[in-house]
Amino acid sequence: MAARKRYQVMSLTDAAAGRVQEIMSQADTPPFGLRVGVKNGGCAGMSYTMEMAGAPAPSDEIVEDKGVRILIDPKAVLFLLGTEMDFKVDKLSSGFVFQNPNQTSACGCGESVAITPASPEALAGAA
Repeated sequence: MAARKRYQVMSLTDAAAGRVQEIMSQADTPPFGLRVGVKNGGCAGMSYTMEMAGAPAPSDEIVEDKGVRILIDPKAVLFLLGTEMDFKVDKLSSGFVFQNPNQTSACGCGESVAITPASPEALAGAA
């Protein structure tokens, strides 16, 4: 029986990967990876979360892209399926930006989004 191909929940642009690697290299203790998720809150209903992780949780989805290890809580997988993380710099600000096909709207503050989870069938199509 052939092994089932794994889907990749998220990807990084070169700019995002470079910035994550730069941040990780400055940590006192090298992190295992970057934990990315979503949480309830904000005026649009949800917000993205990011933190350095010392170790994976047993149920984490682990994605490696462009030399960066991304850890995703299984509860966030359907919200993040197909998401590309970028790092943008303009004259007045810089930060990580998520291009998420499951995002249905965002609030004016730019910190909160509405996300509809992908259907489980999308997982089968991503394989």
